[in-house]
Amino acid sequence: MNFRNIFLVMKKDLSGLGKERTIVLAILLQLFVALFSSFLMVGLTSMYDPSSLARYSGVKYQVGYVGESPDLRDLLQRSNQFQVYQMDLSTAVAALTERKLSAVVYVPDTGIDADDPVKITLYSLQNDIQSTIVNVQLKEVFLDYEEELRQARSGRLNLIPVTVEFPASRSSPGFYEFIYGLLIPLLLFMPAIISAALIIDLVTEEYQHHTLETLLSTPMTMAEVVWGKIAACLVLVPVQAGTWLLLLAINRIAIANMVEILLLVVTSSLVLILIGALTALYYRERTAAQFIFSTAVVVLMLLVLAFPRNPLNLIALLATDSAGMEQWGILAGALFMCGILGFITHAYSAKVSTRAPGE
Repeated sequence: MNFRNIFLVMKKDLSGLGKERTIVLAILLQLFVALFSSFLMVGLTSMYDPSSLARYSGVKYQVGYVGESPDLRDLLQRSNQFQVYQMDLSTAVAALTERKLSAVVYVPDTGIDADDPVKITLYSLQNDIQSTIVNVQLKEVFLDYEEELRQARSGRLNLIPVTVEFPASRSSPGFYEFIYGLLIPLLLFMPAIISAALIIDLVTEEYQHHTLETLLSTPMTMAEVVWGKIAACLVLVPVQAGTWLLLLAINRIAIANMVEILLLVVTSSLVLILIGALTALYYRERTAAQFIFSTAVVVLMLLVLAFPRNPLNLIALLATDSAGMEQWGILAGALFMCGILGFITHAYSAKVSTRAPGE
């Protein structure tokens, strides 16, 4: 192959990417997500981690307290999150139904050092956003009360419990899960999917616009044309992925092993791009090729995600500096797949160049 011809095809396709509105909009969407990741984190983590909402509320909520035990009532008042009213149960529930209260806490007259267990009943409104925040804040108070109960009744233990010390963290678990488990893998693999879809457009448009004959009338071969388009799509991946990592770093999100992450993303992207190139060469029509490719990618991702050490999980482990030697095994497997698909793509490109476009 003539690498100069490959470079010329790559340069031509890269210069025309600005006219692809779908690609530009997809890149701008990723840019928005990366730039405002800290802002989006608040809303998205609240979907699966409501406790992340608790620290953003400064309102005091009215809570009806039913019971004579002063221990939990004092904790509620000291939390500065609630305005506590001593009430009887029927009056408190009626006020809750009329939304004059945010919740009702019923505590039986069981002392903190009594022999019987303390059973707390919580009444709240269903399907209400405010009740979600109130329940999360009440949970924190209940956990503190549980700790007091454990300390007061620790003399009854026959065995000494094992103390588990968790490392201190400035971020909530929801933030950690969202950033390293979702945002970083999503941002880094979106360029791979976009580039793989782009290779289909670049190849099929040569057939649909009848410009392939013009390219092949030059000293270029079909394999050089295809590899030039593959190179144009592949070069976008490290540029986009590196930009997202930089923007995340600007958002003060610590990411370890950036070089290894980029290497894994590039090799995994090349696998998808080669699959897209083979699909486009076989079908030669954009709609059919995109449909078959999308279906194949979904099936492939389901198969890959069935394994615990898949590229998405490995990116999260690399970003948190928790990956072991298995990262090199996964990278070697991706390179092996690239080699096989590259050989098939090169051989099939030479084969289809001898066929007429209508065949």
